[in-house]
Amino acid sequence: MIYLSTFVISGKKVKSPHIYPYNVFCRKEIEPLVFAPITIIYGNNGSGKSTLLNIIAQKVGARGCETYAYGQGYIDKFVRECRFGVGEDELGRRVRIPKGSLYIKSEDILYEIKKIQQEEALERGYVFELMRQKGVDRTTAEKAFYSRENSFFTREQIIRFAQEKYSNGETTMQLLMDAFVPDNLYLLDEPEVSLSPENQVKLAEEINKTARFLGCQFIIATHSPFMLGTLQAKIYNLDSEGMDEVQWYELDNIRFFYEFFEKYRKLFGKHSI
Repeated sequence: MIYLSTFVISGKKVKSPHIYPYNVFCRKEIEPLVFAPITIIYGNNGSGKSTLLNIIAQKVGARGCETYAYGQGYIDKFVRECRFGVGEDELGRRVRIPKGSLYIKSEDILYEIKKIQQEEALERGYVFELMRQKGVDRTTAEKAFYSRENSFFTREQIIRFAQEKYSNGETTMQLLMDAFVPDNLYLLDEPEVSLSPENQVKLAEEINKTARFLGCQFIIATHSPFMLGTLQAKIYNLDSEGMDEVQWYELDNIRFFYEFFEKYRKLFGKHSI
C-alpha cells in the first residue's frame, strides 16, 4: 500500500547559507520523491538522510518526530514549504496518511534497550535488599518484585521492560516487530543499529513481508549493505546532487564493501569449507 506517494523538499532560499535545514539541501536539484511500498533514503554521514526523514515525519504528522530547542522556527518554516501527495486505493480514491504513522529513530531503539537494562538492574537491587533486610529467600523476594502489591513497580512495567533477557540485537528485533501493525506508515532511521548482519537481513525480510501482506509502507534511511541488498525497495541516493534513483549495487558504500572483500578473496578461498 502507498499512503505517501510523493514529497517535494522546499526549494526556497534564505540569506544565510548556514541556517538549518535550508543548508542541508541548498545544493540539491529539487525534484519530487516518488515513493514505493518500500523506499530507501541512502546517504553517507552528513548527507541529510535523517534530516529528510524527520522533515517528512513532521509534515505528515507521524508520531516520534523530533523538535529542537534552537532553530525550530526555521524548521517549521521549511516544513510548511514542503509538499506531499497521497496515494490511491484499488478504487482510485485518495487515501489518508494513517493516524498511527510512526517515526522510529535508532536513538529511540537504544533508549528502549537502556530502559530494559536499567529495569534488570533495579530488579536485582530490589531482590537483594529484600533478602538482606527481611531475611527472605530469593524466590520469595522475586515474587514480591513481580507482585501487583509492589509499590515500586507495576506488573505492566515489568512485562514491558524486563520480560525477557534479550541481547541488544534481539531487543531491537523484538521492539521493531512489536511496533509493526497492519495498514500503517513507518519512517525508520537506521533501524539496523545493534543488529548483526544476519539479523539485518532477517529484519529486511520481515519488512518485505509486512509491506506485501499487511498493507504497510516504509520509508527507511540506511547505508547498510545487508538492508540495501535485501529490501525490495526503491532507492534514492542523497549523495548525488539530483538525489537520483539508483540500484543498490551502484552505491559507493556497496562498492567499498565489495572491493574490501575482493582484496582478501584468496583468504576466503583458502579457508572455504
